[in-house]
Amino acid sequence: MCNPTKTQAEKLQPGDEWIADFDLRSFTKEIRELGNKLEKEQGPDDVRHLNKIVGWSNICFLTGFLTMGFGINPISIFALSTWTFSRWTMIAHHTCHGGYDKCHPNKKRWNRFKFGVGSSWRRICDWFDWMMPEAWNVEHNNRHHYNLSELEDPDLVENNLSELREMKIPLVLKYVYVAVAAATWKWLYYSPNTYKELKLAKWRREGKKIPEGVVPSDAVTIKTLLFDTCAFYTLTEFFTVVVGPYLLLHFFVLPMPLIFVGQYLGNGDMYMNAVKNLFLADILTNLHGFVAVVTNHAGDDMYRFRAGCRPFSGSFYLRQVLASVDYPYGSDLNDFMHGWLNYQIEHHMWPNLSMLSYQKSAPIVRDICKRHNVPYIQE
Repeated sequence: MCNPTKTQAEKLQPGDEWIADFDLRSFTKEIRELGNKLEKEQGPDDVRHLNKIVGWSNICFLTGFLTMGFGINPISIFALSTWTFSRWTMIAHHTCHGGYDKCHPNKKRWNRFKFGVGSSWRRICDWFDWMMPEAWNVEHNNRHHYNLSELEDPDLVENNLSELREMKIPLVLKYVYVAVAAATWKWLYYSPNTYKELKLAKWRREGKKIPEGVVPSDAVTIKTLLFDTCAFYTLTEFFTVVVGPYLLLHFFVLPMPLIFVGQYLGNGDMYMNAVKNLFLADILTNLHGFVAVVTNHAGDDMYRFRAGCRPFSGSFYLRQVLASVDYPYGSDLNDFMHGWLNYQIEHHMWPNLSMLSYQKSAPIVRDICKRHNVPYIQE
């Protein structure tokens, strides 16, 4: 991206007038210097902050686990949901990006090449969810971050929901469709699509030709596996490798101690109560995640891009601002409930920083954008 000529400036659309006088070189210099400064300052404070967030997540787990046998109740559902949400959006998310690679003393775990990957045991201990960590690392950390708001972005909302827009059904039914999708999207869409991206990356490394008629940018969902032909893997493989272990261990094996606790207390319903609470918590964490994640790059005030750009170039930094949305930030509790996804602009500029660094950087980035008249969207 370069500064427009006078002729180009005359053709700018309403709301884009800032581009005419935009100084890309000065903007890039300020953003790059801030990123370098933040990275150099990371250290023990960032590790202590991570430990604090891990502690809050563990408290959520213990609260949910210790209460989930005593009937279907909102305390268990909320605690278990928040535990799952926080393990994904905060702990795994920033660790898998390398946010603690340089500052955490335990390099055998808190490292992007170690956390959750390499074995089923590491997946269970570090980040056990509907998605495989290896698949998430390809789909999100690579494809999404470095193709933001391009057609090659696997999380491009308007592309993934084109089928819904074209459906000849009443608008109210489209809202129902979105509500159902929001309550199930992690296993309905995210899990199969991240696994598709993992398979696609393997094909590309091996130089394997993409079959005729297969569009790599099209999302693979549960619907694709059930009713269409998936060129990347079978439904059986997807179930046995990706979602099956989580479905079995999280929802049915995890609450098994309550069988014996129920027998001791004379309450034979404790196990099934726990299973029901776990499933209801999964619906809630899907909804929570959908609201926190999908809204970060959606809206008519977000920019789209026709072609790619060089990572960490001036155009790259500018695109992260123009195609991302921040939400109110500042306190750990507020940010915890947002899953630290309220710092989406800053996170996309520097994916490999810690959660604490994003708290420090956001007000500064907002001021830089204000000085350069760059639209900084914070809802």
